[in-house]
Amino acid sequence: MTVSSTPASGARTGSLGAMPKAGQSRSGIAPLKNDNAALLQVVLFWVGAILLPLGLVVIVLGWYGAANTPYQYDQLSYLVSGGLLGLGLTFCGGFLYFGAWLARIAADGRESSKRLADTLLLLAEVSATGATTDASGVDLGAIPVTAGDGTTMHRRDCALIAHRDDLAPVGEANAHLTACRVCRPGSR
Repeated sequence: MTVSSTPASGARTGSLGAMPKAGQSRSGIAPLKNDNAALLQVVLFWVGAILLPLGLVVIVLGWYGAANTPYQYDQLSYLVSGGLLGLGLTFCGGFLYFGAWLARIAADGRESSKRLADTLLLLAEVSATGATTDASGVDLGAIPVTAGDGTTMHRRDCALIAHRDDLAPVGEANAHLTACRVCRPGSR
């Protein structure tokens, strides 16, 4: 018996496609593993979808048994076991199905709230970086600042310090600072 070194038909090898790692798949039940709200919604949906028609079937079976017996004491047992049990299963299934619908609405509300918050944060960031003058008409980019404990004075919009978060405005006590050769804070 010989063993073939060629890949099986349909298999992908090399750089064409790597095998997916655990946790990367978005299909099946695996994405619900750590999402309790979505798992609750799925469980409520399926239990309600099973109990509701099952209760209707039990009611029909109870009616059929009571309708086909001539003795009244047999009809009472069919009424209790078929009618009341079936009614209980139908109501429980309906409430669980309704709970699944409410869980779905809550998940949609959380998702839309998250999207709204992300959009508002993006809008706030865009509006904060897009403002070039304050209420008094002073150009915010022309304000001289220092980065951290630096010895060089920059304009606030200088490309060399644009990524820094530790900017401090320059006061009269900082007259010993040298001017940046890129943005030239005193020449504009």
